[in-house]
Amino acid sequence: MSLTRRQVTAAAVSAVPLAFAATGTAQAGGRRDRTLYIAGDSTAAQKYADAAPETGWGTALPFFLRKDLRVANHAVNGRSSKSFVDEGRLDVVLDAIRPGDFLLVQFAHNDEKQADPTRYTEPWTTYQDHLRLYVDGARARGARPVLATPVERRRFDAGGDAVPSHGEYPAAMRALAREEGVALLDVQALSLALWQRLGVEETKAYFNWTATEQDNTHFNPPGAIAVARLVARELLRARVLARRDVRRLDEEIPESWISWPAPATA
Repeated sequence: MSLTRRQVTAAAVSAVPLAFAATGTAQAGGRRDRTLYIAGDSTAAQKYADAAPETGWGTALPFFLRKDLRVANHAVNGRSSKSFVDEGRLDVVLDAIRPGDFLLVQFAHNDEKQADPTRYTEPWTTYQDHLRLYVDGARARGARPVLATPVERRRFDAGGDAVPSHGEYPAAMRALAREEGVALLDVQALSLALWQRLGVEETKAYFNWTATEQDNTHFNPPGAIAVARLVARELLRARVLARRDVRRLDEEIPESWISWPAPATA
């Protein structure tokens, strides 16, 4: 489906909760709050009341960041690094981003869909080519690009070991980050280790398992909070953020802090 720039802009604005959508306002002395933009897929996206308890990790990330570091979550269900660009969604982000801001990019879940030419990318060619559009676009505007390998699905072998599900996409992103000198958050490796530590049964409490579905890709509130904590710790480890920029890294976050806004209406 082809979307106009106006349609994409309207969709992007409606998809970002108002509390986290602002790009920053002038402060005393002219200082502007920084914004961390998220470009990604359904694992990070804001969910609405009709999808509860499904929760994207981007919804929980602000709980771990200082209040004046805003999060603008532009992640959208079903998008790949390619379709996000083709629909004009990267343009919307780049139109808003400002010097000193951050662009955190997580894709691969839908890049892997070989049967869908609107989304599929090949790890070592078109996937890297599209990721460079995000990196170059952010840098051209004085913002800092950050690449995040895709969070792992809940997948275990017969022996109870957590197994990777993203093929060569994480390796391709790691290689691109080295080549381009971009900060890398290795969420894939960390989430795989977390699922291994939790085990087959306990991980069910982190994914969107309900009475009607067994979803091993998307998270519920505990899962979103756990992955957001990994992301925040990686932002600190990679020196994207300073210690003063993060908070609550070792604190329990109540599930009640998660909310699902009413679906946006046209």
